[in-house]
Amino acid sequence: MGINLINFLSSKSKNKRMMEFQDLDHIDGVSISTISAELYKNSRDDLVMFYFRDSANFASVYTQSKIVSENIKWNLSQNSKKIFSLIINARNANCFTGKQGYKSLEKIAECLAENLSQKQAEDEDYPKKIKSKEIIFGCTGTIGEVFPEEKIKNKIPELVKKAKYTQNKYIWMKAALGIMTTDTQPKMAMEKCFIGNSEIKIFGVAKGSGMVYPNMATTLGYLFTDATIPNKVLKNLLKKNISTTFNAISCDSDTSTNDMVSIFSTCKVNHSKINNIKDPKLKEFDETLNKVLLNLAKRVVADGEGSSKFITINLQNCKKETDAKKIAFAIANSPLVKTAIAGEDPNWGRIIMAIGKSGVPININKLSIKLGKLNIVQNGKLSVNYNENDASNYMKNDAIDINVNISSGSKNFTVYTMDFTKRYIEINADYRS
Repeated sequence: MGINLINFLSSKSKNKRMMEFQDLDHIDGVSISTISAELYKNSRDDLVMFYFRDSANFASVYTQSKIVSENIKWNLSQNSKKIFSLIINARNANCFTGKQGYKSLEKIAECLAENLSQKQAEDEDYPKKIKSKEIIFGCTGTIGEVFPEEKIKNKIPELVKKAKYTQNKYIWMKAALGIMTTDTQPKMAMEKCFIGNSEIKIFGVAKGSGMVYPNMATTLGYLFTDATIPNKVLKNLLKKNISTTFNAISCDSDTSTNDMVSIFSTCKVNHSKINNIKDPKLKEFDETLNKVLLNLAKRVVADGEGSSKFITINLQNCKKETDAKKIAFAIANSPLVKTAIAGEDPNWGRIIMAIGKSGVPININKLSIKLGKLNIVQNGKLSVNYNENDASNYMKNDAIDINVNISSGSKNFTVYTMDFTKRYIEINADYRS
């Protein structure tokens, strides 16, 4: 069949509630094709193409790492206002590949543009000549290996030929599986909303399991909407909503060289014109976009490499949001906190340690900590109602909530993370095997 079922079927994650996949169906203007370019030893889909036959408006956010992949460099260098295709490969990050890696993208883009132009001539009444600069790339996998240009180029004609103009859940599932690396679960989300009286769809797929920590964008995420929204507004919407979604998750505090989240607008719904992000007609779309992004971001955390627990860290009543964020991530990224949770040990002293190392000044006499609804620390002291057995029983849950109240202001921030198990070490020790 070619789809990436091996990791999917061998998943040891307890987060099975995230295994419920929404019924993504057809969205006008998007075509999908998946294929095996034999980038892995086993035969699985590892090359995915999204084709916008009438082009799409788009916006992206990228990693802030000082070492970036060649596909990020390519995407940043293209000045086209319209995109005709996004092509994603697994297995190879195309990072630290130098001129060879970038030149390979040039040649693949030329080949894809030529084949898509031919498809336009065959299928369209008014065919367009697609240019290589109207194609962007996503790459994920191992850093520093020679980019497999020929393997990918050789599959382009078949990839284009297989493009499906009508979508269904199975095709979206194949696309989500095709971009996976160490993921054990495909990640898909969808919502519907209205702009004026017009119904709008927002679909999304993502991949991410390790090397996940915000610095824009923490993983690969691709969103698609049939709304008619200009590039500048898409960019502003994406930047705004990333901060509380893909910039609020961490698996292991490592930021990839290839991180990107993109949104594509096919402009197939003829609704009231949108000129700026402050347009009141955008309110529902804005909120719905956040739901899709948060859904995907949570799925990345729930599928964190070797994870057995989904952890939510709520920082409340800080003086500044930046303070809340610092403390929350100090807890989320602490190996000692993460291993205690993996061992189902209510070692709240490790949470105290992490708060202290964040560097944020606090009044310890106002500090309160809860595990779920259980009071652990109140006003800087161990709660008189604290019961170790109750806390131990709570730690057996698949979902753990850590609630920290600083009581110095009114700003809050929530971070989502996972625990560290022996499986995390095994996965990363064997990553290239």
